[in-house]
Amino acid sequence: MDAVLPDDAGAWLTLNRVPGLGPRTLYRLLQCCPDPELLLSASAARLAELGVPEPARRALRRADRAAAAADRAWLAGPGRSLLTLACPDYPPPLLATPEPPILLFLEGRRAALATAGVAVVGSRRPTATGQALARRFAGELAAAGFPVVSGLAAGIDGAAHAGALAAGGPTLAVVGNGLDRVYPRSHHGLARAVTERGLLLSEYPPGTPPARHHFPRRNRIIAGLVLGVLVVEAAPRSGSLITARLAAEAGREVFAVPGSVLNPLAQGCHALIRDGARLVEGIADLLEELPTSDAVPCRGQRPAGPAATAAARDAADRRLLHQLRAGPASIDALVAASGLGAGEVAARLLALELGGHVSSDPGGRFSLLPGAG
Repeated sequence: MDAVLPDDAGAWLTLNRVPGLGPRTLYRLLQCCPDPELLLSASAARLAELGVPEPARRALRRADRAAAAADRAWLAGPGRSLLTLACPDYPPPLLATPEPPILLFLEGRRAALATAGVAVVGSRRPTATGQALARRFAGELAAAGFPVVSGLAAGIDGAAHAGALAAGGPTLAVVGNGLDRVYPRSHHGLARAVTERGLLLSEYPPGTPPARHHFPRRNRIIAGLVLGVLVVEAAPRSGSLITARLAAEAGREVFAVPGSVLNPLAQGCHALIRDGARLVEGIADLLEELPTSDAVPCRGQRPAGPAATAAARDAADRRLLHQLRAGPASIDALVAASGLGAGEVAARLLALELGGHVSSDPGGRFSLLPGAG
C-alpha cells in the first residue's frame, strides 16, 4: 500500500492549514478558483473580489508551507494517502453534501471508498446487549456486501468495527483527530486492524488532538459517506442523533433499534422512530430499504429478495431515470413526479449515482449521464 499523493498535494495541504477558513468557505473559494496554488498566490485585490474577508486574506498571505511539509512527510508512510476535492475517486455522495471536506487524510485501503456503506453508531457506554447487537448487525451488513462506517469511539462504534472485521468485510473509521494518534487509546489494536482491512479517514492533519467540537464535524462525514445510518442505543442528547439528523437531511435512510422503556439508552432511538426512522428488529429490515446489490458495488452477494420486490425496485429506478430525461431535477421534484417517498428516492439516486447513471451538483439537483436510462 504505497502513498498516493496528487501532484499539487503541497498546495492542498497548505490551504488546509490556513486558519480562519472553514470547509464551507474553502469549498466556495475553490469553486471560483479551483487551483489551490493560484488561490494561495492570488493578490489581495483578487481575494477581495472573491469575497474573502480581510482576516482570511491576511492568513492566506501568511500560509504556513512548513506545516504542510510536515503533513507531507507523514503521508510518505506506508498505506497513507491524500484525497482532495480534485481527486477522481472523491466519493460523489460526500461531495454533494453542503460542507464537504476539502481533503481527507487516509490510512489503509483507499479502494474501500469505492463502495457505499452503512453507518452503525451509538452510545459510548452501551449495555452488553447493545454492544452485542452492534456487532451482530455490523457483521450481517458486512456479509451482505456493505462496508460498515463508524467513528472508532468507545462502545457501539468499536463494536461495529469489530463485527464487520470478524465477518471478513471492510470497515471505515472516520475520526476527529489527526491519524498520527488513536482515540481512545484502548483502540490502538482496533485501529491497526481497520487499516489492514479497511480505511481510517480524517479531515484533521497529523498532530491534531481530539476535541469535543471535532466530533459533530466528524459526524457529517460519516453521514455523507453512507446509504443509511443505524443507531444502536443512544441517549436523548447523544452525538449519534446528530449523525442521524445529518443523514436524514442528506436524504439517507435512518434506522434505529428499539429497546426497553426502562433503558435510558433506548430513548434516543425511540425518538428517532417517532420522527420517522425505520424500526429495526433484524437484518431484513435494513436490507429491505437499502438499494439492491446490482445498483451499488458490493463485496460479495446480498441475499436475494422476492422476485416481485426486485421487479418493483427496477421499475422505480426506471421511473426516476425517465423523469431525469426532461432535465436536471431536485429530490423534491422527483418525489412529486414519481410518487415515491423522499427517503426511497434519495437512496435510489445515490445508488444510481454510484452506478454511473446520474450525477449530482452541489445544489442538490440530479442529472442523467450520457448513455444512461
